[in-house]
Amino acid sequence: MSVYQSTWHHIRRSPFQSLVALLVMIMSFVAFTLFFIISDGSSTVLKYFETKPEITIFLKDGINKDTIEALQKELAAFTGVREIKYISKQEAFESYKSENKDNPMLTEMVTPSILPASFEVTVSDARILDQIAQSFSTKTDTVDEIIYQKDLINSILKWTENIRKFGVITVSLISIFAFMVIFVIIGMKITNRKDEVKVSRLLGATNFYVKRPFLLEGMFYGAVGSILGWILVVIPAIYFSTSINTFFNPITFIRLDYEFYLIIFAIELLIGITLGYVASYLGVKRYIKF
Repeated sequence: MSVYQSTWHHIRRSPFQSLVALLVMIMSFVAFTLFFIISDGSSTVLKYFETKPEITIFLKDGINKDTIEALQKELAAFTGVREIKYISKQEAFESYKSENKDNPMLTEMVTPSILPASFEVTVSDARILDQIAQSFSTKTDTVDEIIYQKDLINSILKWTENIRKFGVITVSLISIFAFMVIFVIIGMKITNRKDEVKVSRLLGATNFYVKRPFLLEGMFYGAVGSILGWILVVIPAIYFSTSINTFFNPITFIRLDYEFYLIIFAIELLIGITLGYVASYLGVKRYIKF
């Protein structure tokens, strides 16, 4: 009997133990794949808001060009300002019309004179937002209102960090549990077959020959578990990607990049095989004493 036939024989002879080990590995990699995809989507959401104007300064009516230029120079003097965009009344009107083109009732009573001119300022460091807001909030003769997204960005950042922490903790705990399950199951199988192991040794089998089927069995659980766990998450994610991305529009929360999913697959397969091998190796080392 070849080593692969022997491995398969071990798996079939204890179907319930094998099924438990496989289900635990699948559960581990379902959690891992979910964590990877949700973490990637959360990062995309965060990047989207970070690239949007982080503070908008609405100006009062009647400000002349020189005052506008002076305000722009004052904004540019802040360290960390990445971009300053002046939006005139006409530009604000055109943008409003474009955003509400499907609802003419919202545009028919609006004219450029109603909408305020503004500065949209993007910064590279969120701490600059407080400085700009405090400085320009005192300019009540030229500044009408200040809206800035620091709280929103910080909330998304905190949400993303919490998801990653929760994901890392969950995946780590499940991986440890999977490791222990395979370790125990391999140990149980070795104990149940200790007479076969002794006979094999008496017939001249080498240590590695006796241990190899158990090592391959652990690697089998890891490989198959990672493949099935990946499939159970990726296929539904791609299938429902349109509705999920529509909800997050204009952000692409679930990316349709097959290379991205293949990279996840390769990483999970490597982790699964390694996890299964190490768990079975320690089980073999613990229960086969020769």
